[in-house]
Amino acid sequence: MGTKVASANADPYLLTADGIKEPPTGWAGSLRYLGPGLIVSASIVGSGELIATTALGAKVGFVLLWMVILSTAVKVAVQAELARWTILTGKPALTGFNEVPPKIGRIGWINVLWILMALSKFLQIGGIVGGTASALSMLIPVGGEPLSATSLGVWTVIVVAGSIALLYSNSYNLIERGAFALVVVFSIATVVIALGLPFTPFSYGGDDVLSGLTFTIPAGAIGAAVAMFGITGVGADEITFYTYWCVEKGYARWVGPNDGSPEWKARAQGWIRVMYKDVFVSWIIYTVGTLAFFIMGAAVLNPQGLVLEGNEMITTLSQMYTDVIGEWAAIGFLIGAIAVLGSTLWASIPSWSRMYTNVLATLGVLDWNNPVAREKWVRGFIVVLPILWGATYLSISSPVVMVQIGGVATGIFLPAVVIATWYLRKTQVDPELHGGRWFNLVLLVSSIAITLLGIYSLLNVFGVEFG
Repeated sequence: MGTKVASANADPYLLTADGIKEPPTGWAGSLRYLGPGLIVSASIVGSGELIATTALGAKVGFVLLWMVILSTAVKVAVQAELARWTILTGKPALTGFNEVPPKIGRIGWINVLWILMALSKFLQIGGIVGGTASALSMLIPVGGEPLSATSLGVWTVIVVAGSIALLYSNSYNLIERGAFALVVVFSIATVVIALGLPFTPFSYGGDDVLSGLTFTIPAGAIGAAVAMFGITGVGADEITFYTYWCVEKGYARWVGPNDGSPEWKARAQGWIRVMYKDVFVSWIIYTVGTLAFFIMGAAVLNPQGLVLEGNEMITTLSQMYTDVIGEWAAIGFLIGAIAVLGSTLWASIPSWSRMYTNVLATLGVLDWNNPVAREKWVRGFIVVLPILWGATYLSISSPVVMVQIGGVATGIFLPAVVIATWYLRKTQVDPELHGGRWFNLVLLVSSIAITLLGIYSLLNVFGVEFG
């Protein structure tokens, strides 16, 4: 089902005639070729859903339900359009971003912004490392006291070392299958509990849901709302690294090099349709998960005045389960929290390792088209990044704030991704291979919405108030 970079002949980033494969037709034939979206779903169903979305529901109740739905839906068209360019060219996102003028020396302005976002992600992904360590510390305390500095320190080291050991092989198959396995059980359990809340003391009804569809933002909630918009659904980072997984799954290689022939165009359209299905399935997974977490935060935590703070975040979140099911559910929740936060780490480590390697290639540090050099650098980042993220958490120790800062930075970077996507579409994609009328309309609406919210986020960061 997957590919692994081992030699030039197996390199999914090298488009050759012998790599061509005819696309399947229909859903039945396409299912075995889905997968990149599962990695994206694993990344999303973690910090965004478990932390940022639940925190927002706990803070404001149901009133921002509309933004949860909008945040998951509005970015999908941009994700698919950038992936279309990747499938047609065989190039990953940061290579394309670097081709958008103007440039500062060798590096394009969008990649400069990407570097700034990547630095903020040390906070966000450090928060995920911390959330995972907190859950493990509560499940199996080290030194007798859960959430003590010693216990958190030991478990942070274990999380970091374990992640490196499991992912160092850099196998696409392993990453795809592991991501799916980690997220599926916890997501199903959460959805079942969210749907069962009306039969508990924390019941909610149609009026609650309708109150969340009024397109209002309560005073004091703008920061959390902006962070949630940036981090839930596909963020700028997931839109970017989805292109790498599309290539490594084989979509671009199976299309083959562009010879301008009708056969090439037909093949390209076929594999783009498979990508559409992959995007759709992942959208269903993370949208349902996002709504479930938000509803649980709004229905269970908000009425009790419970908020998510510091290392006690996991304790507060576990009350969603213990208050609804009973104390025995705490262990189940902790295991689930480890799985869902771990799934984000599982997807983030190899994804960010590829992006860091790619941005260094645009600076001339290595040749991206040399699979041996590329693999060496990617594996190096698989070792280095978890260590740096873990160290960031141990020095700050506030997972919720760390995740939300990363979310705001992601929201600000989104307009740059939109600009790059439209530039590459206009300059490098044959108009015959553009999406249909409805897709193009949705892409335009999505692009406008993302850009406006990105500008709004940027102005708020610099203290501009809106009446």
